[in-house]
Amino acid sequence: MNIFFKADTEGIFEALRILASDGVVAYPTETVYGLAVHPFSEAALDALFRVKQREEGRPVLLIVSDAGQVSALARAVPERARACMNAFWPGPLSLLLPGLPALPKRLLDAAGRCCVRCPGNDIARELCRQWGGPLTSTSANLSGRPPAVTAEEAALPGVALALQGEGLAVRLPSTVYDPETGTVLREGEITAEMIARASR
Repeated sequence: MNIFFKADTEGIFEALRILASDGVVAYPTETVYGLAVHPFSEAALDALFRVKQREEGRPVLLIVSDAGQVSALARAVPERARACMNAFWPGPLSLLLPGLPALPKRLLDAAGRCCVRCPGNDIARELCRQWGGPLTSTSANLSGRPPAVTAEEAALPGVALALQGEGLAVRLPSTVYDPETGTVLREGEITAEMIARASR
């Protein structure tokens, strides 16, 4: 059975069907391939953790199509976070935001925060837009292994469908920023200096 689909109307439709049945979909972002599942389904998260062989206690990153979808995840958006969204989204900036209490625990860190970004890749945003909300975006690889940059590499055992994008160049991972403390936890293409200028 072919699991590789172009990211056209048919491919997106098939991806949505799989997501609705708690399956795992691989898709391109602006950095590497990610793995999408229904983020509010424990069964889907179980499948995702099995595919990645990921240990419990490591929260999963989320993506949104735009800042409007953040309301499904965060109970508040600090002013510095809003400034960063305006300056760098869509793009490789992940923000730590106070998560809604009802979110699955595997989406939250020990402080109850979720990590969210709006990717620069059109396919990733369209998948979220047509899904109607956030999706997971952990990298498409076994935990501890290099991330996938092609659909073929992303087609791990247990992945039901892989959307094909343009070949991805190796790039820095997304920057991870905590707007509450003003701390850059991981610096990527968007530097601490760029964030400081945008959030003044």
